[in-house]
Amino acid sequence: MTELKPRIHDESNGLDYVLVGDYYVPDLKLPEEHRPIGMWGRLHRTYLEQYRPARFSALCLSGELHTHLADLNEQATERCSLIIEQMKQAEGVTETMKADNQMLWVQSMNSIRNRAEEIIRQEMIYC
Repeated sequence: MTELKPRIHDESNGLDYVLVGDYYVPDLKLPEEHRPIGMWGRLHRTYLEQYRPARFSALCLSGELHTHLADLNEQATERCSLIIEQMKQAEGVTETMKADNQMLWVQSMNSIRNRAEEIIRQEMIYC
């Protein structure tokens, strides 16, 4: 019987394998990523798990899931802030409105934030 190599590399999928007993086990390492995933990243992760399991598995196995979710979270946060600012200007929601009529300002800001978040969900999270 031939001697088994302690480590092998499979060119077809790009993975390294380590010999454990009589079996080769994938040598998977998670990337050193310390950025937060956040609300948008968690929503997209849940979407991928439920509706795109093949994409989710591919991201997990390649070790790119955390990076993908962190990038998406940053992009969605920036886009949401931009949409909110544009809607505030378009609807005339200002700091003077906040000083004059606080309840109307809160109502307007909540409406703007909810609409902006719905846009982000449709354009970036659930696609």
